[in-house]
Amino acid sequence: MLPDTSERVPLHTAEEVNRRIAAATESRLRWYAENPGLIPERLRALDQEWDVERTLEANAAALAFAGTVAGAALDRRWLALPALVTAFLFQHATQGWCPPLPVLRRLGFRTAREIEVERTALRILRGDFEQARSAAIGGESGADRALNVARG
Repeated sequence: MLPDTSERVPLHTAEEVNRRIAAATESRLRWYAENPGLIPERLRALDQEWDVERTLEANAAALAFAGTVAGAALDRRWLALPALVTAFLFQHATQGWCPPLPVLRRLGFRTAREIEVERTALRILRGDFEQARSAAIGGESGADRALNVARG
């Protein structure tokens, strides 16, 4: 059985890396909870952030194109590069893992869902969803409460 699309990358990422990515998000949210005037700027930055899927696709396309050009212009053996890249891309599409994924995750590339959780939590902190912002969840700080609501 194939994992859900939204969970397949974290399932194939070392738990230590997942924790580091989550801790960085939590730390940023705590900072923005104390500096709410800068939330719009962070939201704009999140709109520009490349998720791990987009990064994999762009790298695969660039390598496949380079291999095809080199195969046509230099030596047919270069055609092995686009064949390998597309095999990795297919593996990622079906399993949620491919060889570049651990490197990209260790570099801090997040999934679209991880980015969206931060975006939603920031919008809650900003007051876009007043009901969610004022919902009392134990003794949590505003950042923790927003993050828990955003995670669903």
